[in-house]
Amino acid sequence: MFKPLDINENEEKKNLDAMEAEQVKCLIIGSGPAGYTAAIYAARANLNPVMYEGLQPGGQLTTTTEVENYPGYPEGVTGPVMMEDLKKQAQRFGTDVRWGMATKVDFSGEVHKVWIDDSKLIKAETVIIATGATAKYLGLEDEKKYAGGGVSACATCDGFFYKGKDVAVVGGGDTATEEAMYLAGLCKKVYLIVRRDELRASKVMAERTMKTPNIEILWKHQTKGLFGDNGVVEGATLVKNLGEEGEEEVKIKIDGFFLGIGHQPNSEIFKDFIDTNDVGYIQTIPGTSKTNVPGVFACGDVQDDHYRQAVTAAGSGCMAAIDAERYLSEKDA
Repeated sequence: MFKPLDINENEEKKNLDAMEAEQVKCLIIGSGPAGYTAAIYAARANLNPVMYEGLQPGGQLTTTTEVENYPGYPEGVTGPVMMEDLKKQAQRFGTDVRWGMATKVDFSGEVHKVWIDDSKLIKAETVIIATGATAKYLGLEDEKKYAGGGVSACATCDGFFYKGKDVAVVGGGDTATEEAMYLAGLCKKVYLIVRRDELRASKVMAERTMKTPNIEILWKHQTKGLFGDNGVVEGATLVKNLGEEGEEEVKIKIDGFFLGIGHQPNSEIFKDFIDTNDVGYIQTIPGTSKTNVPGVFACGDVQDDHYRQAVTAAGSGCMAAIDAERYLSEKDA
């Protein structure tokens, strides 16, 4: 969602540095539950937040058809409607919501520099990073075709809709086994599609998965495509022993197809200044949203590799705004 800027020419760098800068108290990079909640709290604290939404305003939830596990929506709500509600609430309190993408940062000084779309320089006293994470997909055209019609990258979010039905999970690591175990408690049958002849998951998760009666592991299978009518998944076409002796095509009947191959945090442009783990998730001081750089805070899925829920993202957005407000108060004291 937020790309690194590769500057090869000295002249381009000079142009960037020479840009006339806009000064702001609080800059929020990214939208979604974390970013919008941070904006609501920051605006109410008179931080006059400026938010740049990124390439996908509203984040991952804008691709979700139904959200039924977020407090306050007893009848459920669509992802896009929920994000529009949060955006309007943030704007009501004075958040300046803008279209644009952060392309370069410099957090080496007390004032934090952020370039937007390679053409605008923002100098911010505080920065809240809420750029989220992007679910990894197989790259099949059918994943787009059946988006919202049976394809999901979050069992906790969407598993309820497949109660008593047959589903499949792709992957062999901890994410996939955790998704499969969760779905096994709801669904009639869960196929776990594993590309290799072993699980990469931890020993404990692998053993639990293999002992669960309604999980069938399809070893050495790869997904070729999905099929179904009216944009709704009805089954998957797999290839067993691809490129080996005994290669064959296999079809399974399923109602849901879940990706369990992980997420990629959108943190690339910050890595020169902000500490991340091996995967790229921003590291925050436990119990806070504080990063290793004073005045820079992180919230939502860009720093959460465990829960990845809208409600936890919103909670961390609240924390980030409060941490930013306290940072400025202590700085000005």
